[in-house]
Amino acid sequence: MTAVFSHGRLRLYLLKLLDDGPKHGYELIRLLEDRFLGLYAPSAGTIYPRLRRLEVEGLVSHTAAGGRKTYEITDAGRAELRQRADELTVLEADIAASVADLSTRAGEISSKVRGPVRDLDRELSEATGQTRRTRWEVSAPLPGPASTAGPHDALVDEFDKRLAAFTGEVRQLVRARQFSDTQLRTATRLLDGALDGLRRLLR
Repeated sequence: MTAVFSHGRLRLYLLKLLDDGPKHGYELIRLLEDRFLGLYAPSAGTIYPRLRRLEVEGLVSHTAAGGRKTYEITDAGRAELRQRADELTVLEADIAASVADLSTRAGEISSKVRGPVRDLDRELSEATGQTRRTRWEVSAPLPGPASTAGPHDALVDEFDKRLAAFTGEVRQLVRARQFSDTQLRTATRLLDGALDGLRRLLR
């Protein structure tokens, strides 16, 4: 859990979210994730025990339908919100500061990994090109009478499709996540190992 929600402040914010209207536990998780711009999301193991505690305290009630619970703030819950209005104001300010800090850190991490990501992308492109050249050298027909397409050509086409799919998926994974330098180096070594294995196979 992010430090801004220490000392029981998460329960106060859950009351605040429920004061806007009834919600499923999953909706509360998503709202908190949105509030933190996707940089923090509480787990179900964090949210549901606190909802149960709020219910025991009479601050929240729930109705069940279709196997899902919808939580709703009670009059006692609204009374607590009114009593702790000043604390909630401070909490909102702390959340805003926390989001700004997390955004700054995310930007710093992104700038640090941008170079290694470009390096990995270049390595991937080089590995793909080398593998295609090696494959062409092996599959290229020898001089002589023209040959008709056969099972081997179909396998070569399938190989090309798999290679293109592999390349696209790896690039997508690398660009969609913020990898550490260690992870990027490991991924590069894996690519080098795969290429080396193909070279030995096709010799």
